[in-house]
Amino acid sequence: MAADIVIPSDLWEDDSEAVITNWFAGDGARVEAGTLIAEIMVTKVQFEIEAPADGLLLISKRIDEIVRKGDVIGTVS
Repeated sequence: MAADIVIPSDLWEDDSEAVITNWFAGDGARVEAGTLIAEIMVTKVQFEIEAPADGLLLISKRIDEIVRKGDVIGTVS
Protein backbone atom coordinates (compact mmCIF):
# COMPACT_ATOMS: atom_id res chain seq x y z
CA MET A 1 0.00 0.00 0.00
CA ALA A 2 1.35 3.46 -0.90
CA ALA A 3 2.03 6.06 1.78
CA ASP A 4 1.98 9.74 0.80
CA ILE A 5 4.86 11.97 1.85
CA VAL A 6 3.01 15.01 3.16
CA ILE A 7 4.38 18.35 4.37
CA PRO A 8 3.16 18.37 8.01
CA SER A 9 0.70 21.12 8.86
CA ASP A 10 2.50 21.85 12.14
CA LEU A 11 6.08 21.99 10.82
CA TRP A 12 6.29 25.80 11.04
CA GLU A 13 4.03 28.42 12.58
CA ASP A 14 2.69 30.66 9.82
CA ASP A 15 1.30 29.91 6.35
CA SER A 16 4.52 30.71 4.47
CA GLU A 17 5.44 28.74 1.38
CA ALA A 18 8.42 26.39 1.45
CA VAL A 19 10.89 25.25 -1.19
CA ILE A 20 12.24 21.73 -1.60
CA THR A 21 16.01 22.13 -1.27
CA ASN A 22 17.20 18.53 -1.40
CA TRP A 23 16.16 14.94 -1.95
CA PHE A 24 18.52 12.50 -0.19
CA ALA A 25 17.23 9.54 -2.21
CA GLY A 26 16.49 9.38 -5.91
CA ASP A 27 13.24 8.59 -7.65
CA GLY A 28 12.72 4.82 -7.47
CA ALA A 29 15.16 4.31 -4.58
CA ARG A 30 14.32 1.91 -1.76
CA VAL A 31 13.81 3.77 1.55
CA GLU A 32 13.02 2.73 5.11
CA ALA A 33 10.44 4.33 7.41
CA GLY A 34 11.95 7.14 9.48
CA THR A 35 14.88 7.68 7.13
CA LEU A 36 15.67 11.27 6.19
CA ILE A 37 14.66 11.64 2.55
CA ALA A 38 14.19 15.37 1.88
CA GLU A 39 14.78 18.89 3.15
CA ILE A 40 12.60 21.93 2.70
CA MET A 41 13.32 25.57 3.50
CA VAL A 42 10.97 28.17 4.93
CA THR A 43 12.33 31.71 5.40
CA LYS A 44 15.94 30.49 5.70
CA VAL A 45 15.10 27.65 8.10
CA GLN A 46 15.66 24.04 6.96
CA PHE A 47 13.21 21.28 7.92
CA GLU A 48 13.76 17.56 7.44
CA ILE A 49 11.20 15.18 5.93
CA GLU A 50 11.33 11.48 6.78
CA ALA A 51 10.01 8.48 4.89
CA PRO A 52 6.56 7.48 6.21
CA ALA A 53 7.02 3.79 5.34
CA ASP A 54 9.38 1.22 3.83
CA GLY A 55 9.32 0.89 0.05
CA LEU A 56 10.16 2.58 -3.23
CA LEU A 57 10.30 6.38 -3.34
CA LEU A 58 8.28 8.09 -6.06
CA ILE A 59 9.05 11.82 -6.17
CA SER A 60 6.27 14.13 -7.35
CA LYS A 61 7.79 17.54 -6.44
CA ARG A 62 11.30 18.40 -7.60
CA ILE A 63 14.07 20.45 -6.02
CA ASP A 64 13.27 24.20 -6.08
CA GLU A 65 9.50 23.60 -6.35
CA ILE A 66 7.34 25.64 -4.00
CA VAL A 67 5.23 23.64 -1.54
CA ARG A 68 2.77 24.41 1.23
CA LYS A 69 1.67 22.67 4.40
CA GLY A 70 -0.39 19.60 3.52
CA ASP A 71 1.11 19.20 0.03
CA VAL A 72 2.04 15.69 -1.11
CA ILE A 73 5.62 15.74 -2.38
CA GLY A 74 5.93 12.06 -3.17
CA THR A 75 4.87 8.56 -2.19
CA VAL A 76 6.48 5.42 -0.85
CA SER A 77 5.02 2.20 -2.20
